[in-house]
Amino acid sequence: MEIVTQIIWLFVLAIPIACISWTVTHEEIFREPHEWCVSHAKNDRFLLSRKFFYLLTCEYCFSHYVTIAFLILCDYKLLLNDWRGYILAGFSLVFVANVYMSLFALLRQAIKKEKVEIEKIESETEIDKQ
Repeated sequence: MEIVTQIIWLFVLAIPIACISWTVTHEEIFREPHEWCVSHAKNDRFLLSRKFFYLLTCEYCFSHYVTIAFLILCDYKLLLNDWRGYILAGFSLVFVANVYMSLFALLRQAIKKEKVEIEKIESETEIDKQ
């Protein structure tokens, strides 16, 4: 595979990795399993168990698991055609996916801030009308 094709794959393959990692660790649809994992991460008796459940609640940590699944599914290697290509691809995909998730988090934060400001202006306007 040519280097340009590999780079395109890197940036495209990181998109579903970021989407899955973000959805599982942040969105409402997985709230109950997430809370259950958080509870175990804080309260389990054994250190190894607490660390395992923490890995399921952190988007950065969880993106490693999703990346491994996508590497197996897509057989994607970066720069080298042996096992080292898998390692380079894995860490590169995790990095790019987490850049995407950070940008998404900033975008969501800006949208929430705008909504709060709009609600504040609307409530002030209604108070002025009365």
